[in-house]
Amino acid sequence: MACEESQAVCEQFLLRGHDAYSCDLLPSSHGDLKVRERHIQENIRDLLSRDKNWDLVIAFPPCTDLAVSGAKHFKQKREDGRQQKAIDFFMFFTTLDYVEKVVIENPIGIMSSVYRKPDQIIHPYQFGDPFSKSTCLWLKNLSTLQYNAKDTLPFSDYYCEVEKGEFITFKSGKRMAKWYNDASGKHAGHLRSKTFPGIAKSMAEQWG
Repeated sequence: MACEESQAVCEQFLLRGHDAYSCDLLPSSHGDLKVRERHIQENIRDLLSRDKNWDLVIAFPPCTDLAVSGAKHFKQKREDGRQQKAIDFFMFFTTLDYVEKVVIENPIGIMSSVYRKPDQIIHPYQFGDPFSKSTCLWLKNLSTLQYNAKDTLPFSDYYCEVEKGEFITFKSGKRMAKWYNDASGKHAGHLRSKTFPGIAKSMAEQWG
């Protein structure tokens, strides 16, 4: 799991017996020591360039300079090079020809036009967690994640859609998921980027 200090997805693969690791420049924030022992703290590009023996890479490249939620800062980010740096890092995961299966995860942002449209856009509420968060998935040699969309799919073991969660409407008319607005302050980026449990479990169950 690339760029995953939370190890939310890594843990679910480990629970199902897979030989899984996470990698990030930051140390693991997971509470379980056995899970933290499966975290590699280094530059993921260095790791994947040195060790190419991976069956699956699920990448969560930083979205701060790519997501439409920060569009008002795009001009400055283009001028100072931050956005191009983020694009280059995202695109690195599209060049892993030696890895059979690759997933790149990011919110709604500029990569849909800079690279290509995602193969799937999902929300936590589709997988059992009552929250809204548009999450794009670009897939290589993998099927889209399946869920029970109002009982239209015959997979009883998969999570069912639940309520979409609370929203806040601002004076401007803009609507935002309440959990996303509440995740503010110094650590907002990390709180907003963590993978919800239902999605993490579904990734491990269906792609493991």
